[in-house]
Amino acid sequence: MTEPMRRITVSLPQELVEFADERAGKLSVSRSKVIAMALSQAKSQSEEQLAAEGYRFYAGESAEFAAASEEGVAAAWRDAWLPISEEESENDGEAR
Repeated sequence: MTEPMRRITVSLPQELVEFADERAGKLSVSRSKVIAMALSQAKSQSEEQLAAEGYRFYAGESAEFAAASEEGVAAAWRDAWLPISEEESENDGEAR
């Protein structure tokens, strides 16, 4: 199913109209289709750039959180393993 199209009027410099006509001829599509393709590509690039900026932001935020919580996590692991280590030490003296 195709998207509904809306007709608009666009003013372009002659150079861009000629370029659109050349591309339309090479691709065997209408000038309107060439312009729609160019706008669609620009939209995709903009969305990709926005997503990349978001990923970089959250990656930095995650790194900051990891650095800030490193000491607490290490202490929690140390405390969690301490009872096991003490049990092993107590059992080391016993015959196996």
